[in-house]
Amino acid sequence: MRIGIIGAGNIGANAARLFTRAGHQVALSNSRGASSLRDLVAELGPQAQALTIEETARFGEVVLIAIPFGQYRQLPAAAFDGKIVIDAGNYYPNRDGNFPEIDHGQTTSSELMAEHLRGARIVKAFNTIYYLHLANQGDPIKPLAERRAIFIAGDDAEAKETVARLIEEIGFAAVDTGLLREGGKRQQPDTAIYNQVLTAKEAAAILES
Repeated sequence: MRIGIIGAGNIGANAARLFTRAGHQVALSNSRGASSLRDLVAELGPQAQALTIEETARFGEVVLIAIPFGQYRQLPAAAFDGKIVIDAGNYYPNRDGNFPEIDHGQTTSSELMAEHLRGARIVKAFNTIYYLHLANQGDPIKPLAERRAIFIAGDDAEAKETVARLIEEIGFAAVDTGLLREGGKRQQPDTAIYNQVLTAKEAAAILES
């Protein structure tokens, strides 16, 4: 599969390592330009390349966005039409500035992303796991119930299935928190599942309680 990754920081870079090891083609981009990604692309090997943000969006069948939420309006929306987009970001007012509609509970960061990228299918995922855990805690040998959980949320069932398969391929288990609004809220910072080391079985029990 062709996977675009926009934002090559801790989450984006480690996701790129895992996806290339699983046999996928990866294109990476960031706000600093392709030359800043030279070393990472060399590390990843021939299955990886550095492109512009727009080129990365057009390249990927799935596009993972791992940028500060406050920058989401800078994304070239038309380039994401028809794509499955993994929203790996979180809203931090101290970093992103205040969004009153989020602060007052009227919407969520992922819903705002979906509104901006109207032609894409948004799946919230990879936002509740510490980057070192993403790098080191995947284990494809374990049964799914015993693997570290990565939570997903979204309104498109087929898109969620695709993202869940990718999560399983890199050694984790996808645990569905629901639709984009309520499911996304369950994944936000300071919730019971945010940045918690949970197996899929443990995560399911928390969500059901």
